[in-house]
Amino acid sequence: MSKQIKKPWQGRFTETTNEFVEEFTASIKFDQTLAICDIRCSLAHAEMLASEGIILKKEAKSIIKGLKSIEKDIKREDLSWSIQLEDIHMNIENELIKRVGEVGKKLHTGRSRNDQVSTDLRLYLRDITDQITHGLENLQSVLLQFAENETGTIFPGFTHLQVAQPVSFAHHMMAWFEMIDRDIDRFNDYRKRMNVLPLGSAALAGTSYTINRDQVASILGFERVSKNSMDAVSDRDFAIEFCSNASLLMMHLSRWAEELILWSTPQYDFISLPDSFCTGSSIMPQKKNPDVPELVRGKTGRVYGALFNLLTLMKAQPLAYNKDNQEDKEPVFDTAITIKNCLKAFILLIPEISLNRDKMSMAATQGFSTATDLADYLVKKGMAFRDSHETVGRIVQHAIQSNCTLFEIDLGVFQSFSKLINDDVYEILSLEGSLNSRNSYGGTSPNNIELSIKEAKQRLVDRGPDA
Repeated sequence: MSKQIKKPWQGRFTETTNEFVEEFTASIKFDQTLAICDIRCSLAHAEMLASEGIILKKEAKSIIKGLKSIEKDIKREDLSWSIQLEDIHMNIENELIKRVGEVGKKLHTGRSRNDQVSTDLRLYLRDITDQITHGLENLQSVLLQFAENETGTIFPGFTHLQVAQPVSFAHHMMAWFEMIDRDIDRFNDYRKRMNVLPLGSAALAGTSYTINRDQVASILGFERVSKNSMDAVSDRDFAIEFCSNASLLMMHLSRWAEELILWSTPQYDFISLPDSFCTGSSIMPQKKNPDVPELVRGKTGRVYGALFNLLTLMKAQPLAYNKDNQEDKEPVFDTAITIKNCLKAFILLIPEISLNRDKMSMAATQGFSTATDLADYLVKKGMAFRDSHETVGRIVQHAIQSNCTLFEIDLGVFQSFSKLINDDVYEILSLEGSLNSRNSYGGTSPNNIELSIKEAKQRLVDRGPDA
């Protein structure tokens, strides 16, 4: 049996903690992730306590020196954690008392683990959010570089997974840019809402000490302090919102991964993924498996799971803090790691993808993809759209029966369906003609794509650190 460590709260208890209960209730195995955030939180708290005269300046100096020495050991991974001390807060406090003596016991004045952990988790998520938005901006830069060289590359646009209309491949890439742009906006908006200081709320009712919460907020970079102590220590909507934003991002990455997987199959053969991002089969020597996008697609489920985990965790909790909230951290930590790894995978993968442009162009000719162009042609010649739609439908039926493309139909046959059709029809039936005609803002014409890329580059500049 291990030697019992004296717990800060054991004065009210007459029995030692059951060994199983001790292990069951401890969180140090995972909340040590918050160690540096906890040190930052404590440094700011100690500085404030001294400035308000709650502890002596020399006491604060000793506490701060001790905390910084602990921080160095944490960064060197040279600190041991104890399950008997339950969590990161009590582990660090115990270590501080070892290093600076009785004065270390004064650090917890005017605060509780309840407001401390909420502050730590917000500091952690703020850092992670900044890392994610930076990664998303890097992914956008990669996309722009990829798209910039492919504005005139013809690609089959799909609806219902069937060829619908020809588009520029760069246009397709820029669709992903826009999705990621909204993800960045969501994380940035979330950051403002999450960047609120709970510290000073204490256990649930605030504190009787004359603390200066604004000073702590300023030191730690929080935009404001929480307005209600019970809400501040007990709610985890900021963690839920993080996982919600992460789920939307993973949904986008998963859709993208799905396309990369499909496009790399022999049935499509639009792209080739680099060997360094694929694996083989243990039994089939010919296989080249797209494991990286498949894993991104698969990891989406664990992020969705984290969101549902947190929603379920919070749904029946009465005010204020409950031990249930110990379970909030692992889903958040796992989500953060998953998101960062998936972004890194895409940032590294995208520039290495090879395009089979001939296959793309050939696929774009299938499914009578310029039929809408023909309908628009007739409208511009004076026919009502509903009539032109029906007329082109009959022309398509003729092409199906004749086993030919629209471009291969003789002018005389066209004119048997409508006298409005002249030999200029062949220009609009070409893939290039179709692309060039889509000049409405946001459309797929090469001119539009070049403009959208230019605008997107400016957005990245405007969003920069000095913006």
